[in-house]
Amino acid sequence: MSAVETEPLDLLLTGLTVLTGVPGSAPLHEARIGIRGGRLAMVEPAGDGPPPPARRSLHLPGRLAIPGLVNVHTHAILTMVRGVAEDLGFAPAYTPGIPQGHMVRPDEAYAIGRLGALEAMLFGSTLINDTFVHADVITPAMAELGLRVWSCGRIHDVDFSGVSTGRWEHDAAIGERTLDEALALAEHYEGRSDLRIGVQLAAHAPDTCSTPFLRRIAEASARTGLRVTTHLSQSKVELARIRDRDGMSPPELLEEVGLLDDRLLAAHCIHVSECDIARIGRAGITVAHIAKGNATGATIAPTQKLRAAGARLALGTDNMHADMVEVMRWALAVGRIQQGAVTADWQPETVLAMATLGGARAMGLEAEIGSLEPGKRADIAVLDLRRAHLTPARNPLGTLVHTGQGRDVEMVLVDGDVVVADGRPTRVDEAEIRREAERAIAALWARASG
Repeated sequence: MSAVETEPLDLLLTGLTVLTGVPGSAPLHEARIGIRGGRLAMVEPAGDGPPPPARRSLHLPGRLAIPGLVNVHTHAILTMVRGVAEDLGFAPAYTPGIPQGHMVRPDEAYAIGRLGALEAMLFGSTLINDTFVHADVITPAMAELGLRVWSCGRIHDVDFSGVSTGRWEHDAAIGERTLDEALALAEHYEGRSDLRIGVQLAAHAPDTCSTPFLRRIAEASARTGLRVTTHLSQSKVELARIRDRDGMSPPELLEEVGLLDDRLLAAHCIHVSECDIARIGRAGITVAHIAKGNATGATIAPTQKLRAAGARLALGTDNMHADMVEVMRWALAVGRIQQGAVTADWQPETVLAMATLGGARAMGLEAEIGSLEPGKRADIAVLDLRRAHLTPARNPLGTLVHTGQGRDVEMVLVDGDVVVADGRPTRVDEAEIRREAERAIAALWARASG
């Protein structure tokens, strides 16, 4: 036994139920989780022996521990249009009359981004992959809360000030600036923060990037080794523009420019033909399934067909909310609606895998996070099952997915550090973040309506 293994644990959690997220694993009851040096030293049933020595111990009966949730596609700043944009029928960037990304000042991005990241963390996300504007400002601001933040400013060469009113103009200078900013962000953070901050190149969408510019992004990805995240086949407008501009579908275009591969994370993939589905599957991309957001807008991605073709699936919340527990429920439900049946291959464990290990894989981090296994980083969400809507929890996973909510999260750990305790953040003042975000959002709405 090594000297490290004989050292007391930093933290020991006992008495809880554990869903490890390891494929095919059963729940562990009356279990204990030991953490040392930010990593999981043990995840096991309590057994008959005495607990190992630990510097700190927490006895948590009636709680459920799951891997920290990995939200692979979100825009924290778009909390600014919460409760409004959901009912407009289109993505905020394409919708007139509401605050737009190009209107947001750096100080406003700081305040609103922290609100979105706080919500995600309180709801059990230990990693968010966020894209929007002023990433240089909001990336460290969000990471200060304690969660892992992958971030990038949206990369595009369209002039977004005209998109919502139907004016589509591509400007090489805009593309140069947004790509350079993304690469500078990666140079500053990638590989320098012990996996607390990272970057994926956020090519906004095929219709907001000209074809030559998409090639430049592909070249930058190949040169730097950075993964790429994008929106793909998210609207009929996108399909029509790419068909008119390039004479092909958006997936065909991404294949043509060298972006459609197993390192691509593509949100939505709603409006896809059978040929597109086959192409996506052959490439082995990860589809960021936005189950709730798309259903709210009266659309559903063909997840069953995409998975059968070879695509990988992960989950994201996208705009206006950050409850990954709720998103798991929507993913389960809309998948069953597509199948027209309850089947053995589309069950609560399916969507939990999308929200954890599938998300970790999409970020290139499956060896480090995404499941509760000894040696992996101690990223954990602990939910309180001692609530009426979670009683009884005879099947903990089924109960979580069918009736759980993000607000049931009681504790969140990242690298073994407790960043949420008793449902409250430990590193920041929640009330202050809310106040500052309210002020910034009010100012944005005043300018947008004016």
